[in-house]
Amino acid sequence: MFLSLVSALAFAAVLTDVSIADDTFNVQPFKIDLSSEVPHLLDLANKTRLPLKPLYPDAGLYKGIELDYLRKLQTALVGNFDWEAQQAALNEFNHYTVVIEGQTVHFVHQKSDDPDAIPLILLHGWPGSFYEFSPVIKPLTESWTSATGKNVSYHVVVPSLPGFVFSSPPPQNWTVDDDARIFNTLMSEVLGYSTFAVHGTDWGSVIGYSLYSTFTTTTRAAHFVFLPFFPPTAEEIAANNITLSEEQKVTLQRGTEWFSTGIAYFMEQENKPNDIGLALYDNPVGQLAWIGGLNERAEDPRAGTPPSVLNDTAFLTLVSLYYLTNTFHSSLWIYAQNPNGFRGTYTKANTDAPMLFSQFEYTNALWPQEYVAKVGNLVSYKFHDFGGHFAGLDNPPALIEDIREMGLYFDA
Repeated sequence: MFLSLVSALAFAAVLTDVSIADDTFNVQPFKIDLSSEVPHLLDLANKTRLPLKPLYPDAGLYKGIELDYLRKLQTALVGNFDWEAQQAALNEFNHYTVVIEGQTVHFVHQKSDDPDAIPLILLHGWPGSFYEFSPVIKPLTESWTSATGKNVSYHVVVPSLPGFVFSSPPPQNWTVDDDARIFNTLMSEVLGYSTFAVHGTDWGSVIGYSLYSTFTTTTRAAHFVFLPFFPPTAEEIAANNITLSEEQKVTLQRGTEWFSTGIAYFMEQENKPNDIGLALYDNPVGQLAWIGGLNERAEDPRAGTPPSVLNDTAFLTLVSLYYLTNTFHSSLWIYAQNPNGFRGTYTKANTDAPMLFSQFEYTNALWPQEYVAKVGNLVSYKFHDFGGHFAGLDNPPALIEDIREMGLYFDA
């Protein structure tokens, strides 16, 4: 009886922190505990045979992951990767699950001590997860004073997209607009935030833009590092007399290479998610190979050196979360469910909410400021010469700084 009372009080304390607006959604505290699955992962990884030498040593990165890099990842996973340490670090955040429209949604909710903090939802993509925001969550909850004297801090919410890690797979006809709708419910009805800001990357930018352009009463500011619109080609940029810096030319070249050869994974996942999903379902080294090649082509060449924290340990944690939760397969379906998720025609959102954009040099697409301004109320455009596609891991200080700047424009 006493233990039950203690447990009930502890449960109530956790739920007090989450500030539930409507308890009909069955919000539950959540703790990551995947340790029992790790021996199987390590056993399979250890038994996986790789070639002794590359078939074609000079094939290059753009023909897929290089054997030496994959063997390095395999050795690190089996030899010195400490899942328990990574799990303990992730459990320092406040995790919850909630049921919305029959979907179990996992989310982190880290509140600021500042009563005037701005509610903020951070949306990841593929092959990411809530983990890619782990370096920026707590700093964003801390008070920051701008040069003009304005104080900015955030109540940070980081959900796992449906079908990713701890969120349940959605119905087959589920779309990114459905994601936006349930995340608007999470923020406004479950957590009681009448207005909030959004940050999105990769598929998270598609969902975030849907929030920005559709839920215009609740979504009152947006920051993106990627857009749901195909980036312009070099020819289109030249035709519009847009002058690029030398750094922007690097990004443009990477984007050109990505669209010519690097997009193969996109086409496979859009058209045949079961083929690759089932083939690699119980193959951790296979998942490392599939995701690792993409990661190499989308990260800063200096990844893992300050300010980047995108080292081998971070990458192994990212992939291990997919493997240990058995969601590598279901995560791929976001491509098949949204064949038109990224659009060719630029349209402007019908909202006056401010929009900010950050371009990182070594990501796999370039959007010049002139193009970003076509899709929203652009108030800030920044270019960073360090960092790649996973900005939250590859250049956390820059992402923190730019998201904080969004608070200067936020008007509930």
